[in-house]
Amino acid sequence: MSQGPKAAERLNEKIVFITGASAGIGQATALEYMDASNGTVKLVLVARRLEKLQQLKEVIEAKYPKSKVYIGKLDVTELETIQPFLDNLPEEFKDIDILINNAGKALGSDRVGDIDIKDVKGMMDTNVLGLINVTQAVLHIFQKKNSGDIVNLGSVAGRDAYPTGSIYCASKFAVRAFTESLRRELINTKIRVILIAPGIVETEFSVVRYKGDNERAKSVYDGVHPLEADDVADLIVYTTSRKQNTVIADTLIFPTSQGSAFHVHRD
Repeated sequence: MSQGPKAAERLNEKIVFITGASAGIGQATALEYMDASNGTVKLVLVARRLEKLQQLKEVIEAKYPKSKVYIGKLDVTELETIQPFLDNLPEEFKDIDILINNAGKALGSDRVGDIDIKDVKGMMDTNVLGLINVTQAVLHIFQKKNSGDIVNLGSVAGRDAYPTGSIYCASKFAVRAFTESLRRELINTKIRVILIAPGIVETEFSVVRYKGDNERAKSVYDGVHPLEADDVADLIVYTTSRKQNTVIADTLIFPTSQGSAFHVHRD
């Protein structure tokens, strides 16, 4: 994909910090930033699986030999590790320009009364507390220079609550509320706050949700033509490569077969 010459110019030498970058939308976003900038962005890629990040770094460096990519193991649920991680970044990666809060997950699909408390904690710690604490830490960098982009990955589930998704939906409603509050707090600055809310995207998401049950995960997409990770990545890069006074504040992105969390056409 190509974002065009003006996008490449605006992204030139930007430092992009992506959480959950080892797979899915995070991985696709890293690749899209490199392509859109002709290899001139600097990437800070973090996730729990360092070996996956190393593979991604090798793919990027094979295509863009002069690219600058820093990878690090970071679990956003380990809140006490976030600030030290940022403090210990190499100097050329410290002055972050774009934050992509992509790390997130769903666990299980049980009804209220039967939900494993570990699943509740896992979703809230990752989707809400992790996102908030990464944002707070990086925001200090943005405030010092009065510029920067914060992109939060929400979901249609943050607008349309559905049965058996109570905790995941609650977490994504929280992300939406946090994002909207933050945007209003920063209205007198040049810091942009952006929410991207995807519908059905085929990634590892459902495999994680159903805890390795590949058949059940696959059934989510039966008869549907879902989005792919790079469709969402393309939108993320587009929103952060607009003119500085333009904010693509809140975007819902669906496959053509989806109209809401409830309305999905299956062949």
